[in-house]
Amino acid sequence: MSEVKYDSVLCGFAEEPRYTEDGQLMGWSVRFKDHELKEIADKYATSRNEQGQGGNVYFTMFVSKGGKPCCRAFDPNSAAAKEKRAAKLAVAEAEAVTSDLPF
Repeated sequence: MSEVKYDSVLCGFAEEPRYTEDGQLMGWSVRFKDHELKEIADKYATSRNEQGQGGNVYFTMFVSKGGKPCCRAFDPNSAAAKEKRAAKLAVAEAEAVTSDLPF
């Protein structure tokens, strides 16, 4: 059985979702300690380019299969994220080569 590689990590404490009176999901919050925020910014921020763009941390709020609210942060340094970037780059390079053809 192959091992699944993830490009994100669970983080923070996600509170129970809030619902409207008619049962629709309003949202929920996540809580971080100050030292956790610093660690998250250091570990999971995307790299900046020459123009200063980047430096973002991407969070996803979701409900687990067991029904628990969760928060995950995208890890741009994970093996899965590196593989996805490499595959995306290979596809872009292949398209660049085929776009140079005259027919």
